[in-house]
Amino acid sequence: MHLAFFLLLGASLSRFLIRHPGEPRTPWIIALSLALALLYVLGPALGSRPHDEPRPTARRLLWLGAVVATWVVLVLLAPSFAWCAVPLFYTGLRTLPAGAASLLVGLLTVFVVVAQLRLSTGFDPNLVLAPPAVAALATAVFVHMERQAARQRALIDDLIRTRRELAATERREGTLTERQRLSMEIHDTLAQGLSSQQMLLQAADRIWDSAPATARGHIRTATEITARNLAEARRFVHDLAPADLADGTSLPEALRELATRTSESGAGSGGALDAGAGSGGALDAGAGSGGALDATTAAAGGSATRAAPSVRFHQDGTPAPLPDRVQSALLRIAQGALANVREHAAATTCTLTLTYLGDQVVLDIADDGRGFTPPSAPGAPASPPASGRRVRGHGLPAMHARMRQLGGTLTIESAPGEGTVLSAAVPLERNP
Repeated sequence: MHLAFFLLLGASLSRFLIRHPGEPRTPWIIALSLALALLYVLGPALGSRPHDEPRPTARRLLWLGAVVATWVVLVLLAPSFAWCAVPLFYTGLRTLPAGAASLLVGLLTVFVVVAQLRLSTGFDPNLVLAPPAVAALATAVFVHMERQAARQRALIDDLIRTRRELAATERREGTLTERQRLSMEIHDTLAQGLSSQQMLLQAADRIWDSAPATARGHIRTATEITARNLAEARRFVHDLAPADLADGTSLPEALRELATRTSESGAGSGGALDAGAGSGGALDAGAGSGGALDATTAAAGGSATRAAPSVRFHQDGTPAPLPDRVQSALLRIAQGALANVREHAAATTCTLTLTYLGDQVVLDIADDGRGFTPPSAPGAPASPPASGRRVRGHGLPAMHARMRQLGGTLTIESAPGEGTVLSAAVPLERNP
């Protein structure tokens, strides 16, 4: 449109100079043409009216008034300059609100009709009808383009806003997911290890004078748990597999070792501690490989309150390679389940069974403890068992969360006085 304006302005000036050479008004026509060109060049420097501003600035109004006034004087002196009207239509439509711009276009059209009639030697209906038709067409095209541009701007704004909201949602979801992962890993590893160490050191302090050999044994066990938890912490920081699965250890081997450690954790010296701490130990809702001590100690001449269960491991089916994340999740669930058994069940025996079914792998943990009423929904607290004690904590919700992440299921079958069976099933991708 800018190029069309300067071409029409140059053509009008050339026509006048060719048709009217040496006239007294020629210097004024040339001067006004140059002034109109300079004024038109200043338009982009002033900036266009923002779409969200209903009114143009005072400088824009003064500039538009100067351009129109200069053009009107040129048309009065030389009617051929009326051809520059169409670019000026768009200039007014871009600068003024719709109503004022339509009025300006109407006034400019009137000047164009008058100028054409002055150039004509006789009356020609086209000179009266053509300029309004061109003005109406130009205005309609501009209005349509503005509406399309407004729709595109709204669509782009919606897209940008949606992308920002999506990015914020993804960041928030990622933060929540990482927070959940951190809470589960800390609960299943470091927290249980620290609890084990605390109980062992308290037990050693109580029997230090009466049974120093047993006390030193508890301290050695606490040192071993500290070393295992340090390894877990380092692997946790680097987002690696549990320490029990390090160095290529398979899941069945890790579960068998976990069962052995848990069974042997009840062995103490002199009977002062009848439920020691193993690296697969127990606390409410899930122990890490650093373990947790479940029993209490007795002072000199006292007796223990709880004994660790005897844990056995069985494997059924043809072993198949499992993804690392599946092995890690099942091992954590086994640790958490044994933690609940040691802390809550008062069981004497517990069985870990890993079953390969071709399209899925299932881990069952069964105990002969006092049982409880399972929660009605994943993550909900369980009803009080027969003893009246409520089973609560982060272990069961963490187990459900691990299964959801793997697309698996976690089921709990239990009743007060009838033991508990926890089953974790993870689907596997079949190789063609």
